[in-house]
Amino acid sequence: MSGATDTDVTILAETFRLLGDPTRLKVLLACLNEPVAVTDIARRIEASPSLVSHHLRLLRAARLVTGERRNKQVFYEAADEHVRHMLADMLAHSEEEAEG
Repeated sequence: MSGATDTDVTILAETFRLLGDPTRLKVLLACLNEPVAVTDIARRIEASPSLVSHHLRLLRAARLVTGERRNKQVFYEAADEHVRHMLADMLAHSEEEAEG
């Protein structure tokens, strides 16, 4: 297990459980490359702003996204490069599987 503790494994399992929800994953993917407002995320993934906000609260609690207030709106983006790389790599992997 390459030195992963039980706590590490539990956190990873919870992270993957969170990302197992298709809407939540779409929310995260929508703010992967740049900060995006809740209303723009909702429009991109064709969901209500309240549903997007609910998913963002969970993603923020899991430290997968961060939010920055600008005037009256909060803009969300992936928390760091680890999150971006993990999802980009998984997308590339799924595209390889689809092609092969």
